[in-house]
Amino acid sequence: MSPVRPVNNLNTPTNVSISFTLYGILGVKWKIEFLSWDPVECGTSFITLPRSKFWVPDIVIDEFVDENNAPETYYVTVSHTGEVQDSLPVEVISSCNLDILKFPFDIQNCSYTFNSWIHHADEIQLSYEKQVEEMVNLSKAVMTTEGEWEFLGMTAYTHTLTNFDESTRDQITYFIALRRQPTMYVVNLIIPSCFLITLDLFSFILPPQSVDRSAFKMTLILGYTVFLLLMNDLLPVTGNSIPLINVLFSLCLALMVGSLLETILITNMLCGSIRDLPMPNWIRVLFLKYLARLVCMGKSKRVENQTGRGGNPFVPYEGEKQQGTGEAKEPQTTDASLLELKRLRDDLRAIQRQLEKSDTTNQTEEDWFYIGLVIDRIESRQAWSW
Repeated sequence: MSPVRPVNNLNTPTNVSISFTLYGILGVKWKIEFLSWDPVECGTSFITLPRSKFWVPDIVIDEFVDENNAPETYYVTVSHTGEVQDSLPVEVISSCNLDILKFPFDIQNCSYTFNSWIHHADEIQLSYEKQVEEMVNLSKAVMTTEGEWEFLGMTAYTHTLTNFDESTRDQITYFIALRRQPTMYVVNLIIPSCFLITLDLFSFILPPQSVDRSAFKMTLILGYTVFLLLMNDLLPVTGNSIPLINVLFSLCLALMVGSLLETILITNMLCGSIRDLPMPNWIRVLFLKYLARLVCMGKSKRVENQTGRGGNPFVPYEGEKQQGTGEAKEPQTTDASLLELKRLRDDLRAIQRQLEKSDTTNQTEEDWFYIGLVIDRIESRQAWSW
């Protein structure tokens, strides 16, 4: 390869025209000033010669991150006017700053910058061999398959790069617009996720008092976690932002976990230890009076009758009215029949207190049960409205 730039005067710049086709083909053209012939006399207007016999501009691509594995060609075409055309195939593996916020419905703009590695702008000047519209049409024509990406268009502009040593280099930058084909991701990611969250939504139809709804929801969460692990390879791992689809998956998982926690709370209210706790009056009023009407649930008979049993068959005598629940002051007597009646009366009063305590406990348990149903109905309506 000739190491000398083919000009008569070293102060004369060499014009290098670059043609870019989005198919791995890089066409470079330049002119040798002192090379020409008469095509009529020689019988041809161009010849093909080994590349090693000519000076070749050191055009590089700045975004190149791997070696070129394209098949190597050894010849260039020389015209009778001294123009040399080098159709060099290049397989470009380049870096691209991806914006994956809208993945898989994203559009990416990748750039390819061509410049000389050694020669300055006063030695090599870059220009377009073809118009950008012509390059776009040619690229679409030669791309028989596009795979995951759809080629939308291309723009280009030339500019001068100033180095730290005040030297300048000519550059040509091509911007490639590509749109991702979302069909595979919609079928493999979004639709299965919607199916699983729909199953969790329909689980609210299951009666919580007779079906182990929590086990069903835990199975759904486990299945959704396995689904995310299996589909992790389909999600992008590079970019400056988190894709919205990742936010969607996290939100769906959070809703499933929240649904499970709500089911655990409802189950505890229906048959758990919380039913043994005394119920504050504000909770009874809020849930049984207002929220129950909001979700169109009627009150049970016990809720409507807050006094429990209707009347009290045991009427305390005057001594009990004076001392409340304390022991009454009774007159001293030694009659055996009266003592037996007193013991019988005390036993009946003990039975009465036990029945009243049991009635209060049953009423509290039923109130907690009813509050659990109200909360479940509210959560069900919120889930369906979502």
